Amino acid sequence: MQLIKGGFSFRAKKELGFVHEIWQSSYYDRRVRDAEEYFSFRDYIRKNAVKGGLVVEPKEYRYSSARPGLLLDAPPESLRFGMSA
Repeated sequence: MQLIKGGFSFRAKKELGFVHEIWQSSYYDRRVRDAEEYFSFRDYIRKNAVKGGLVVEPKEYRYSSARPGLLLDAPPESLRFGMSA
């Protein structure tokens, strides 16, 4: 992750003249252990635009996976057993 973030930041600053910080200072990752966590994380992410005051409902945010008509990749096989939407 550090290579991806660092490389992107370097190029944005060099090639686009971007002068501000691009990424937040901290980062952590977490493995999704089961379908329940998958849906919990998905809902959390979808509600970020609402929490940030950008929209009233997640489906209104242009870049949200909650936007109507947007097709998502299937969840990993290991999480499909017993999943519900």
